[in-house]
Amino acid sequence: MTLRLTTLPNGFRIVTEHMPGLKSASAGVWVMAGGRHERAEQNGIAHFLEHMAFKGTKRRTALQIAEEIEDVGGYINAYTSREMTAYYARVLQNDVELALDVIGDIVLNPAFDKKEIEVERHVILQEIGQALDTPDDIIFDWLQEASYPDQSFGRTILGPEERVSSFTRNDLQGFVSEHYGPGQMILAAAGGVDHDAIVAQAEAIFGGMKAKPATTFQPAAFKGAERREVKDLEQVHFAMAFDAPGYRHPDVYTAQVYSMTMGGGMSSRLFQKVREERGLCYSIFAQSGAYEDTGQITIYAGTSAEEIGDLTQITMDELKRAADDMSEAEVARARAQIKAGMLMGLESPSSRAERIARLLAIYGRVPDVEEAVAKIEAVTMADVRRYAGELTATDAALALYGPVERAPTLEEIRKRLAA
Repeated sequence: MTLRLTTLPNGFRIVTEHMPGLKSASAGVWVMAGGRHERAEQNGIAHFLEHMAFKGTKRRTALQIAEEIEDVGGYINAYTSREMTAYYARVLQNDVELALDVIGDIVLNPAFDKKEIEVERHVILQEIGQALDTPDDIIFDWLQEASYPDQSFGRTILGPEERVSSFTRNDLQGFVSEHYGPGQMILAAAGGVDHDAIVAQAEAIFGGMKAKPATTFQPAAFKGAERREVKDLEQVHFAMAFDAPGYRHPDVYTAQVYSMTMGGGMSSRLFQKVREERGLCYSIFAQSGAYEDTGQITIYAGTSAEEIGDLTQITMDELKRAADDMSEAEVARARAQIKAGMLMGLESPSSRAERIARLLAIYGRVPDVEEAVAKIEAVTMADVRRYAGELTATDAALALYGPVERAPTLEEIRKRLAA
């Protein structure tokens, strides 16, 4: 693998990773502008903007954008996260130039046609409605709000209906003007790519952009709360979050190993205790997420109204027990799972492009894979036990959805963890 990085005079960065033998490539532009960069009155606009990028430019109609990529067998898409918006394509290596031309066009030259804004507004409102009808989807939005109440980091990516219903062309243009500067963008490409050719094209497309001041955002502060939504469903959907390290914190890899031991697979503690031994649910898992200045350990399960009490009790007891009897075998298995998942994923050019863009945004450089592997390997059983003990002493957030009348409150859960 050959990793190369070039920064244009205006601050626009190009990072590529050549993968010998591949005939395809993934390329895109990652913009450091996501949900947490929105003001309260803008909630949902970053996602709206992502949709509008595909609705036509000054050079292409919405249909032409799709046809030009699909005519060569490629794939184009985008996503909005809390910290980034990404526009990317997967194509054969001979079509990278075309892909970058289309991506540059939709990022820099969206038409924001008023008719198309109304069409896409309706699409997004349908997307919001679909999320509300998907309990194991919407509950994570509610958990985020309960974890970070009254903060940009706690707001939904899609935004509330009333905000989405009111965004105008001027609102979209204003967000672009504020956040879409060359210093806030990274062009990342991996696979069958030629770095020098991509830099030359990037300079032609993005080199004329004027630098903008770095944008700031509201710092995140975990302030656990509870959200309980009663609805006549078959199951209670239970989601709980604990404050966890951000991605520059020395414990970030310990948190990953811990969450894997607790609920990262079929051999994990929660899966074995709650599902395999007691049959209290079909699905239960734990996961770790890290961001600029915060992180979360999240636990999710779905169970019947009659058994939510038992499920919660066992889950809390397992969280407490991990501080005393987490074994070396469990930690070794979790380390192996994390390493394998990371390394297997890196066989895909799309995963490679995503990785190098994200790491460059986080660290200002792209650490070697071996560096990440070494940090995972360095996590010990003692580290995980210590982290487990500290976790149950931190604050927590809780979201419940369905027939939740018998579900314990957050205060009751806190007392059990403290006992």
